[in-house]
Amino acid sequence: MAKSGIKSSATSTGKKSRLHARSAAHSAGSSRRAARGGTSDENFTIVSRYSTRKGKTDWAAVDALTDEQIEEAIRNDPDAVPLDFNWDEAVLVVPPKKQAISIRVDEDVLDYFKSEGAGYQRRMNAVLRSYMQQKKSKKKRA
Repeated sequence: MAKSGIKSSATSTGKKSRLHARSAAHSAGSSRRAARGGTSDENFTIVSRYSTRKGKTDWAAVDALTDEQIEEAIRNDPDAVPLDFNWDEAVLVVPPKKQAISIRVDEDVLDYFKSEGAGYQRRMNAVLRSYMQQKKSKKKRA
């Protein structure tokens, strides 16, 4: 079978069909532009589950570290969580259940939230929550 996962007549002879691999890369785009072929072949990386990608980590060096060396490296890391963390004081926070709805908003409002980057729906929810909490607090005072 060809590495791209596409069977072709060239598969039986053991040769990979470049034509099928190229068309698969174009048709498997994650956006409308990529699906239409609006990008060149050089932007695609075909990865097969059968090919192993070698990472940059030196696992032999990691395996050779002693527990004391690992603890020392953690102590010297300013971003590391303290080793003596007391899990008895930890609090489990379960996020509230979300409900999927369909909502109509003005185009410019949606464009604004989307322009702020990923997570625009979460930010819109936060704005609505803030509004709700302000309204609730005003009712309590009255």
